[in-house]
Amino acid sequence: MPTHFKNAVSITKTLTVQTPNQSHYKILVVDDDPDIVELLHYNLTREGYEVAQAENGKKAIEVAQSFKPDVILMDVMMPLMDGIAACRQLREDNEFRNTHIIFLTARAEEFSEVAAFDAGADDFITKPIKPRALLSRLAAYARRDAHQEEQEKVIEIGGLRIDRTSFAVYKDEQKITLPKKEFELLAFLATTPNKVFTREELLNNVWGNDVYVIARTVDVHIRKVREKIGEDNIKTIKGVGYKFNTD
Repeated sequence: MPTHFKNAVSITKTLTVQTPNQSHYKILVVDDDPDIVELLHYNLTREGYEVAQAENGKKAIEVAQSFKPDVILMDVMMPLMDGIAACRQLREDNEFRNTHIIFLTARAEEFSEVAAFDAGADDFITKPIKPRALLSRLAAYARRDAHQEEQEKVIEIGGLRIDRTSFAVYKDEQKITLPKKEFELLAFLATTPNKVFTREELLNNVWGNDVYVIARTVDVHIRKVREKIGEDNIKTIKGVGYKFNTD
């Protein structure tokens, strides 16, 4: 273990984050910095996760095909293929529509976040990585996944059939496949039709209040959902937020 990571690692030696599906979670770590890969591998395997690794976006796609990760922790700036290009390509494959993709990057500019979410990312973490915070965030994802499995399986509303089991939406018997966060956002709004939610409420309920993302993230995901299901179901309430419209 590199000397400059010893303090970061030692912090986690007293921490055990229990999650409902922890022993079943597979995490793919993608970064061209071997020290960061080693740090993450140490902490994640210690918590019981199964971990694979890749050094660039191209290799990440290859590994993901065989490893079938639940979560991908991926750097943005990498050789051969950057993280945003890899994320976009993964999201084009239905097999990875439910995979959580979390970017790890030293670039904190807002445009990087917008580009990441537009490519289909679920979350965005800036370096230096804090192992305790990362483990807690992963635990939150697992809890939400477990909770969603217990919710109503099918919602029929506004000409849509939203199937939580297959993460698919049907409109006029035509199947529409959405990435996980887009699906969760649509399902959340549809669960309470005609109720207006602010961007902050949607961030807290869909992404979780322990996940840092910008309000613009909601706008990006709403736009992408509308592109796929049509403009009529989700209505913008100017200056407030959004609602699932049944009027």
